Amino acid sequence: MKLIVIGAVAAGTSAAAKARRNQDDLEITIYEKDVDISYSGCGLPYYIGNEVESIEALTPRDPAFFKKKYNIDIHTAHLVTKIDHDNQQVHVKNLKTDETFTDTYDKLVIATGAKSIVPPIEGVDLPHVHALRTVQDARQIKGYIDEHQPKKAVVVGTGFIGFEMLENLIERDIEVVIVEMKPHITSNLDPDMADYLEDKLVKKGIDVRTNTTVKAIQAEHVKIDEEETIPAELVILATGVKPNVELAQAIGVEIGETGAIKVNERMETNLKNVYSCGDCIETFQRQTNKPVYRPLGSTANKTGRIAGDQLSGGSLEFKGILGTSIYKLFEFTVANTGLSEAEARAEGFDIEISHNIKPDKPAYFNGTEMNIKAIADRATKKLLGVQIVGQEGVDKRIDVFSTLVTYGATVDELFHLDLAYAPPFSTTKDPVHYSGMILDNALSKGRPLKTSDEVRELKANGEKIQIVDTRIEKQHLVNCVDGAVSMPHAVIRARLNELDKNLLTVTYCNSGTTGNAVQNILLNHGFKDVSNLSGGNKFYQATKKTQDQ
Repeated sequence: MKLIVIGAVAAGTSAAAKARRNQDDLEITIYEKDVDISYSGCGLPYYIGNEVESIEALTPRDPAFFKKKYNIDIHTAHLVTKIDHDNQQVHVKNLKTDETFTDTYDKLVIATGAKSIVPPIEGVDLPHVHALRTVQDARQIKGYIDEHQPKKAVVVGTGFIGFEMLENLIERDIEVVIVEMKPHITSNLDPDMADYLEDKLVKKGIDVRTNTTVKAIQAEHVKIDEEETIPAELVILATGVKPNVELAQAIGVEIGETGAIKVNERMETNLKNVYSCGDCIETFQRQTNKPVYRPLGSTANKTGRIAGDQLSGGSLEFKGILGTSIYKLFEFTVANTGLSEAEARAEGFDIEISHNIKPDKPAYFNGTEMNIKAIADRATKKLLGVQIVGQEGVDKRIDVFSTLVTYGATVDELFHLDLAYAPPFSTTKDPVHYSGMILDNALSKGRPLKTSDEVRELKANGEKIQIVDTRIEKQHLVNCVDGAVSMPHAVIRARLNELDKNLLTVTYCNSGTTGNAVQNILLNHGFKDVSNLSGGNKFYQATKKTQDQ
């Protein structure tokens, strides 16, 4: 049997390698239009920023490696121009010699990946404007910086690549403005968590412009409206990617509702003996079973392995994704898994939300705060999704949460997890435990939460509400929730007569613990409706941008 794979990055090489492990008598050929194969695309910004010294570290495998280890023939700089599926042939052009030829297959894997979205604006073809997708893109950007030594740059877009390029350009002593056309940065976070992250970046001195659209790019600046320009000797377009589906579409492969190739759980397309995998396909969200397009290296490798297994007689099937992702941004780590608040509401879930601000380890081991937004279904008490912004230890927590969501954990089960503890690594009650305790209190113990957005909405609608600041008065005078009265925890019992037991009451402290303690006191003294402010004053102040919009 003869197998042809189109594309030799993560998914294509994974498919070919798995097929070879299953069947040693396969004849396997891969055609790749680029000159680099099996590279770490996620590491490219760090090569540009000089954190990764050599591009070879990101491209450790070449065609000779695959020929020697797997007996797979990989032809780089070979563009598949057409697929003739009726005759099971591909038409190929050697980009170095311009020679064209045809090759035949019994089974075909389309792993054509994705390409950068380049917005149709004036000036995108200027020499100082770049997008980053491939190794060649990284070489060109690094070469341009080394040669021209730009001092000012604009990064357009606040996705993973945009933020990673922001950090790495600053590492090169380039002054950067990052612009985003949407009201909030980073689409993998809900607006409140995005604003929390933006507040951290602005306090760090990063120039972030939201609700900002690039109208034109000129030689030394970016035009954002008729009046205003931003100086820019270098422009990075990090405006997303779209799947390469043209070859597949031309032979009648079905395209899904996301615009990517539609496959089943076995990576089969609607055409017999044609498989697809990687960044050119749509997958499905594990909790909703709905199609999604989430191009990530981890998913590309997984779907490639499944395609290779299936076409060579295996039984692996795709189980869906939660959209779990993580990236580094200066000293911060940003991660998410499962459904966002917006997605959960769109699916019809009645949700409870907690914002849990806790250190990753004790202060005497230099613990730093992380903010965990956890979303749960009130009906089933199942954990639906989590978002985290922090510094240390975010990676291990998001993986724990991903596992919990995958297996349908309820919030009360989080407290009972036997997580590893020692002071250099965690607090005695881990932030994961605390998130479970907060949600369980809200869902099962009559200790409800109110988010900052909900409090703002109540006030905007003229609802009668009493807000109790349980911190010491000195902290209250610095800043407080709008309309709050200062009643520190230490004196609350002596001042209960100053409050209306029948009025909706919200308690808060800096991050939630003391607010919850006072919430308990009020409920125990006959107050009818008392909620604790999720995330406390820290989160309320950091998300004031939400209030302003």
